[in-house]
Amino acid sequence: MPDKILVANNIKKSFGFLQVLNGVNLTINKGDKYILFGSNGVGKTTLIKILSTTLSADSGELKIFGKGIEKRSKEIKNKIGFMSHEPYLYSELSAWENLDFYANLYSIKNKKEKIGSLLKEVGLYHRSNDRVGSFSRGMKQRLSLARALIHSPDLIFLDEPYTGLDIKAQDILNNLINRLNQEGKTFFCITHDISSSFNIANRYGILSKGQIVYETEGVEKKIFSEKYIEILRRESF
Repeated sequence: MPDKILVANNIKKSFGFLQVLNGVNLTINKGDKYILFGSNGVGKTTLIKILSTTLSADSGELKIFGKGIEKRSKEIKNKIGFMSHEPYLYSELSAWENLDFYANLYSIKNKKEKIGSLLKEVGLYHRSNDRVGSFSRGMKQRLSLARALIHSPDLIFLDEPYTGLDIKAQDILNNLINRLNQEGKTFFCITHDISSSFNIANRYGILSKGQIVYETEGVEKKIFSEKYIEILRRESF
C-alpha cells in the first residue's frame, strides 16, 4: 500500500455566493509528482492554498502526514514548502538577503551553505547580490522555488510554476524536481499548461466545476490532452 502523505475528503469552499470548491477528494502518496490541470478560474489556487494550510476550507477533512491539520499545524507547516504564483519576495533586497530572511524564520542551521546551494540549484548564484526588483518574472519564479525549499520540506506545492519561464529555466525546474523527488520529496503542482509540465509527473488530475473529475497515471500526453480538451468544452455549457 502506498504511504499516503495527504488525504482530502469532500473539501468545500465558497466566497460569498460563489462556490469555488464543491467536494474535492484527493490522495497524494509519498514520492508522487502529481499535476492538477484546470482552466483559469476553476479553483486550482484556492485548492492548493487549502492543501498547503494557508487557507481554511468551509467544510471537509484534510489530513497531512496522517494528522489533522488543526491538531499539528506548526509541525505540519514545517514539513511543507509552497511556491506561490506570486513570488512573495522583497524587491529591495538581494536574492541572497531574501533567502537569508526566510532562513532566519525557520532557524536554519548552516544557512550560508544552504542558501548558496539553493541559488546554484536554481541557476541564480551569479545574481546573489543583485536586487530582486531587477529580476525578470522567470528569475523571480526560480528564486521563489528556492525560498520554498529553504527549510528542506517533504511535501512541496507549486502554483503555476512555469509562468514566465523560458525553455532553459523550465529545464532547470524540471531537473530540480526530478532530483528532489529521487531523494524522497513529494510534489503537488497546479497548472493550466500541459505543454510545459506534463512529462515531469507520474500522476495527473483535472479540476472542473469545483471537483476533481478525472485522475490517471502513466498515460500518454496525447490521450490526456484529448480528455482535457473534452472536459474544457463541457465547462462552456
